[in-house]
Order: sequence, then C-alpha cells, then structure tokens
Amino acid sequence: MGKKIPTSVSFNLPDGKEVTIETGKLATQAHGSVVVRIEDTMILATIVSAHEPREGAGFFPLSVDYQEKYAAVGRIPGNFFRRETRLNDYEILVSRLVDRAIRPLFPDGYMHDTQVILTLHSSDQRNLPDSYAALAASAAIVVSDINWNGPISEVRVAKIDGKYVVNPEKDALEGAELEIIVAATLDNVMMVEGEANECQEADLIEAIKVGHEAIKVQCKAQLELAELVGEAATVKRVLPEAPSSDEAMALVKEVTTDKIIAVAHGAMDKVTRKNALKAIKTELKEAAAEKGEEWMAEHGSFISGYFDKHKKATLREVVMSEKVRLDGRATDQVRPIWTEVDYLPSAHGSAIFNRGETQALASLTLGTKLDKKMEDTALAQTYEKFMLHYNFPALSVGEIKPMRGPGRREVGHANLAGRSLKKVLPEENPYTIRIVSDILESNGSSSMATVCAGSLALMDAGIPITAPVSGIAMGMISDGTRNIILSDILGDEDALGDMDFKVTGTDKGITACQMDIKVDGLPYETLTAALDQAKAGRLHILGEMAKTLTKSNEDLKPHAPRMVEIIIDKSFIGAVIGPGGKVIQEMQASTGTVINIEEVDDKGVVSIASTDAEGLKSAKEQIEKITFVPSVGDEYDATVDSIMPYGAFVKFGSKSGLLHVSEISWDRVENVGDVLSEGQSIKVKIIGIDERSGKMRLSRKVLMPKPERN
Repeated sequence: MGKKIPTSVSFNLPDGKEVTIETGKLATQAHGSVVVRIEDTMILATIVSAHEPREGAGFFPLSVDYQEKYAAVGRIPGNFFRRETRLNDYEILVSRLVDRAIRPLFPDGYMHDTQVILTLHSSDQRNLPDSYAALAASAAIVVSDINWNGPISEVRVAKIDGKYVVNPEKDALEGAELEIIVAATLDNVMMVEGEANECQEADLIEAIKVGHEAIKVQCKAQLELAELVGEAATVKRVLPEAPSSDEAMALVKEVTTDKIIAVAHGAMDKVTRKNALKAIKTELKEAAAEKGEEWMAEHGSFISGYFDKHKKATLREVVMSEKVRLDGRATDQVRPIWTEVDYLPSAHGSAIFNRGETQALASLTLGTKLDKKMEDTALAQTYEKFMLHYNFPALSVGEIKPMRGPGRREVGHANLAGRSLKKVLPEENPYTIRIVSDILESNGSSSMATVCAGSLALMDAGIPITAPVSGIAMGMISDGTRNIILSDILGDEDALGDMDFKVTGTDKGITACQMDIKVDGLPYETLTAALDQAKAGRLHILGEMAKTLTKSNEDLKPHAPRMVEIIIDKSFIGAVIGPGGKVIQEMQASTGTVINIEEVDDKGVVSIASTDAEGLKSAKEQIEKITFVPSVGDEYDATVDSIMPYGAFVKFGSKSGLLHVSEISWDRVENVGDVLSEGQSIKVKIIGIDERSGKMRLSRKVLMPKPERN
C-alpha cells in the first residue's frame, strides 16, 4: 500500500455552511478513513474489513461504534476513571443510526468481519455531530477498496417556524415542531427516525423529501472524492463467486414448496407455525440424506441455507399473490387487544398491554428532583426527569439467555418509546418519572406495545398527560410492481418484509416514527398510503385502550409521594439547609419527607415530597416558620416568653419581639406581671418596623375594643 496523499472535497448545506471531507491525512493504515469538518466540529471515520470471510458466520459481522472524546469540548470525564469508557446511551443511538443506514448496502452473503469507528475529536457545540456521522462513515467506505453499494448520507430535518431546515444548530431545535433524521442514497430513502408535536402524515413526507434533496448533494461530493483518490477507491476487491448447487435447490423446492404454502394458509399461532416449519426442514434433511453420502458431501452444506431462502420467497409470494397473512388476518387488521391498569398494587402506576402474542407490563415510579438522571456526555452534563427503560428477557420468546443488562436493541426501543410519550407530558411536572416496560411475550412490535402500556401507566398514575398515545408497527412486501402493506406485523412478517416502520401518536397526530426501507425506488405515493394505513391502525388501538382508560386519573395513588413546592426568598436558603445541612437533615428525619432546595430565577424553590400527609404538612410548617417574614398590619398568635418592667418579649412564628408596656392595654399598666404571665397566649399585631434597626413594633391593645372616655 503506497503513501496516501491528503485529498479533500467541500460542499455547502442549504444555509450556506461549508462541509469538508478530507482523506489521506489521518489513520492511513485503516482500509478507509476520512475527517468530516463543519466549522469547528470534526469527526474521524475509519473502516477496516477482513479480507477473508468469518468461517461459519450466519450473519454479516458488522460493528459500528460512535464515540465522543471529552477533549472535543475541553472537558475531563466526570467518572471515577477520568477517561472515556463504554458507550453511553446517546452514543449507542448514533451508532445504531449509522449501522441501519450502511448495513443493507453491503453485498449479499458478505461475511467478512467489518468495523466502523466514528470519533468526535472536536466540537463547537453548535453543529450537532449526529447529523454528520453517517456522512463520515459512508465517505470512509467510499474511499476504501471495500465492496459496497453506497454512497449514502444522513441529515437532520426540523420544522421551525413553519419552515423545513436541514441540519439546524443546537439552539434552533428548541422551537422545532418536527425533527427527524433521514438516511438515503442518491436514488432511495433508506431510513427515517424522529419525533414531532403531533404532526400530520403530509408534514412527515415533506420533511423526508427536503432531507433527500440535501443528501443527494452529499452523495455526489463523496463520489467526487473517490475519483480524486483514484484507484485506491475506485478499484474494489474481487470477491470469490459464492458456491452454489442447482441440485440442492431443486430438492428443496420439490420437498418443501407445497408444505410451506400449507403453513402460509394455516392461520397458525407463533409456536405452531415455528414447529410446522421446523418439521418441514427435518423432512427435507431426511430426504437429502437418502440421496447418499456422496451426494451429501457435494450438496448437503447448501440445504439449510437454501431452505431458509426458499421459505422466505414462498411465504412472500403467498402474501403478495393472495393477500393471505401467516395468522389469517386481513392486511389492515390489528390483532386482538386487551389491557388492564392498576395491576401492580405497590407501583405508583401500572398497566398491561396485550396485542396478539405480544405483551408488555409497564410499571411507573414517581420520584423527586433528587432522583433525576444525570447524563454526563462529552458535549453536555444534563439532568433528565423522565426515563423509560425497556427490558426484553429471553423468556418472552421461550428461550434461555444470560441476563447481561440492556443491549443496543433495548436502548433503541426505549428511546423510541420514551420520545413518543415525552411529547404528551404536562409542562408543569414536579415529579421525576420512571417507566419500566418488561416484555413478557413477544411476537413482533414490542416497542409499540411499550408505548401503549406506558401511556396507560401514566394515566393510571394520575399524571395529567395531554392525550393518550398508541403505536403500531407496519410492514410492506414488494416485488417492484406489487406492494402489500401490512398493519401490526408479526415477528415472522418483519423478517419477510422490504420495509418496516413504526409510528406513534395521539388522535391528533404523530409523536414519533422509525422506518427502515429495504426496497429500491419506493414511490412517495406508496409511503403516503402506508402512513395513512398506519394512522387508521393507530386510532383503532387508541379506541381499544379507551375501553380501559380514556384520561388520567384525578389523583395519585394513595401510596404515591405527594409533593408541594414553596417559593422562598433566596436569602433563606442557607437558613433552611443549616450549617453542614443539619437543619434540613433533621427536618427530613423527623417528618419522613424528602426535601430539595434549588435557586431558580433569583428565588429559592423548596420541593417537599412524602407519602405521609402529616409529615408533608409538618415539614411545610417548619420551613414556613424558618422563612417567615412578618409585615406591618399582620396579626399573629403569640406566646409571652419573658416579662420585663418595660413590657414583655413575645414569640410568634419563628420571630420574637418586644410588646411595649404602652401597647399592652388601653388602660395604664403599672406592673406588666399583673396583666401578663410567661407562657400566656395572646394576639398581637405589627404596627410598625423601624427602618434602621429592623425591629418590629407590636401592639396588643389595637386588637382590643377601645374603651369610651367621658
């Protein structure tokens, strides 16, 4: 491999910003590497792919890792190790966006270990790097000798003030009513993912179109870069022709075709269908074995793979030609649904959503501001008060698998469901909310079951969401001329299809979506029809959910934490906390409450949470006592603390003051002890405050009837 010469190309975004792609300067021993730069944001992308396939691989062994270096923004990591460690959830989500866009374009049967690494080395914190990660990955592959059907790119499209903006800066997104990431080649849209404030289907289609036009410019720039690089990029590896066996395929078709068609017409449940197809495969292997050892030595290794390929093709053809689905449903029919709320007696909210053979159990917990999740990423340290976690144990599909924590799929599904529900949370919400969705059965679309169960759990908990949210997973099977759109797809239908997409929303519009399109040249008219069919399915599911709950419960669960907020003058924050936190700690211990204080807009905001109403009341009274600020004209119940010749010192609230002898009674008082005694309860009124000393002038007599004088 000769020395690579630094080469670069540039293009402009619709807003005029220049983007530069450079290769040949960094990481030159990787098979492909580029640096993408937009202003002061820089991403290094590299790809390395083995020259020989992995022996026995059953799927393409591709890994994509996106990582942000803390040095990119001049920060030292806040973790114990003070270095970058495992990828955080955001980095995993960006890795998934890139993986889903580039994976389908590698050659069929390509089983070479391949690794794409994307590293953010510099960030101006204005230009969001996830908008350029896929561009960098694609360009790295394009300038390599690796076989691939790219280029592609991804862009963010946001609707801001009624206009569609490509790759807007971070601050501009705060007012976006729609925000999606679009991935595409020069000719075809491949992936869409994002969220919206209950947008209409037409708005989503328009955003996709705007994104694709911008992507075309970026793809052309990559092709230009490949030409400048020359042979190293334009001459690709020669892949050996995959071995084949016409005799093995003929046997597969002869033995299995009619049986597979019978299964397709059988309207079976998941387990019965799985067992039936397994039995067909067993019969096929037995038929192959009867051919003899010599035949098996030459053709036997093809049997299993050919069966899977023929099974898929046969089932697809039945669906397209007869519009018969594997479980007997019509193409637009949603599986039977049942729901239940308040299932878990100790949770603050809970719901079961069951659709066909997919079941999600959602539990909801309410916490205080102390329970907020700190997200310490390279670009920002933020706090999140709404969390949704998705668990997919192997038991949900009748399998055994070690429990090692959430994988990338779980993180992705949780993100989709979480952003769907976040759109309907109340603006004023004092609670930290955590929803956990445990998938207990799965036969497709468990992420959408999570959305529905999560929505019901929020309403069951008494969180006043603006509207219920449902989700539906759609699929499409196409041969280029016939396009069959399927509502509420099964797991098996997902594997058969050429497009799968998930849409969530209320009865007013879409709150989130995720699409993966595997067919070339999909017309926008077909995509529009699919979205319209998804809308009908979404509304149907909302109707089924409404049979259990139509709106949020009026009150929280009896055992859920109640929370009150008190606004105090910021000068009292220290007094409430006390030296070394002594006052607030003693208060929490004695009342059984959780108290949080923070300064917001030059005021002190005190949040008190407790499941005990008396404890909540006691803590509130104690804080009000500490922060008590009397004013002229206020009247108070007071207690005589001590007697002096010139008056009496009295206590009221957290304050004390002198009740002068002249203000005790309308009658002349010669001896204060003759009128008042220590511990006596009296009423006093503040009649003045000395401007210089701040001392209060108190009066008892003004609250007493004034005697008439002759």
